[in-house]
Amino acid sequence: MTTVVAKHPYIDSLLKGYEMPRSGISWLNERRAQALERVNALTVPTTRDEEWRFTDISPLTKVAFRPAAATPRLALADIEGQLVPEAATRLVFVNGVYAPDLSVSTGLPEGVIVGSLAAAINTHAGVIQPHLARHASFEGEVFSALNTTCLRDGAFIWVARNQKCPTPVQLLFVSTQGETAYPRCLVIADAGAECTLIEDYVGFGDAVYFNNAVTEVVVGEGARVRHVRVQRETGGAFHIASCAAVLATDARYASHTVTLGARISRFNLDVLQEGEGVEVKMDGLALIAGRQLADTHTLMDHARARGRCQQLHKCIVGGAGHAVFNGKILVRPGAQLTDSSQQGRCLLLSDKAHVDVKPQLEIFADDVKCAHGAAIGQLDAEQLFYLKSRGLSDTRARNLLTYAFAAEVIDRIPVPSLVEQLERTVLAQTQAVS
Repeated sequence: MTTVVAKHPYIDSLLKGYEMPRSGISWLNERRAQALERVNALTVPTTRDEEWRFTDISPLTKVAFRPAAATPRLALADIEGQLVPEAATRLVFVNGVYAPDLSVSTGLPEGVIVGSLAAAINTHAGVIQPHLARHASFEGEVFSALNTTCLRDGAFIWVARNQKCPTPVQLLFVSTQGETAYPRCLVIADAGAECTLIEDYVGFGDAVYFNNAVTEVVVGEGARVRHVRVQRETGGAFHIASCAAVLATDARYASHTVTLGARISRFNLDVLQEGEGVEVKMDGLALIAGRQLADTHTLMDHARARGRCQQLHKCIVGGAGHAVFNGKILVRPGAQLTDSSQQGRCLLLSDKAHVDVKPQLEIFADDVKCAHGAAIGQLDAEQLFYLKSRGLSDTRARNLLTYAFAAEVIDRIPVPSLVEQLERTVLAQTQAVS
């Protein structure tokens, strides 16, 4: 083990007491060392940085977190309410530490591997080495660099060529105390493979903690991955995460992101089209209130021809909440016949609610079809009048319209029990969000 020291005082405080593993795997040690170099070259972003100008994370820098230590004992009954019945396979991490006694990964067909990343590095290094810390760039992202520096374990899913994972896989990250955790996920679907992934972050109690997560998704030629991401941390939590998806020829990738919790959250989703003929769907929903801040940045990078992408992102903001959505479509030279569209729709439920929306199009090819749109408003007065004229109270009418606004995104999630679970949560929050 080697003690990790950073030049920036706050970053050094996050790493205080953390020791970098020095395994016998040279390529992994080299990537950790490269990440630490970037940690020392970068600074904590502020509102003076263009990519963070709407998002003030200074409250995060005022909290002294300790590194995740021993995993507290949790029973299956403690997490039963967060489990997805369709997910016969699940991996559970408590405060960033793998909990094998709460995890289930049996009964998988040959060619489907789901388990601890630390164990898989020893048994499937040939599959992991080309991808781990290769797609989620840490060159200019200090939090991704931190995660890679501290990479010890995580979740590993590998679906071999032409294989299909028969049921959804749930990755459940549970936080219970005031620590810094570095969740890591690597998902590889080889050519012709299929899988559905549920990446779920939950918090118990009222602890103030920090989750710094990185996920890498590799979708091979003709493969199909459905990726559901739910963030429902506690009200005092901080959550900063990045996901990088890389798509080969004729790949299909569907992302469904739901943000409900955390005091401050930031999610970067970067999708790279490496092969021709891909299809991408990106749905997002942020439902926040109080003094929450939820920031979502997306990039659809069309680097090859005949790519299709449809994106819908919705924000519902009550109280003095602040939502940010920055969606970028990049069409590179030669990426002809691209068809890419983006819609951002935001609903403000109070006078103090605040939304910043920044749609971006950068097109360097001439035979394309691209569009974007953004709308920010309040509940429609005519719709309210119609519902009230049918006997609903003003409160019930507002709650129903707010719920319907969110349900358009929730209902597209391909896991029925999770849809039902999230609908109950959204319905409860819409009744108290304003």
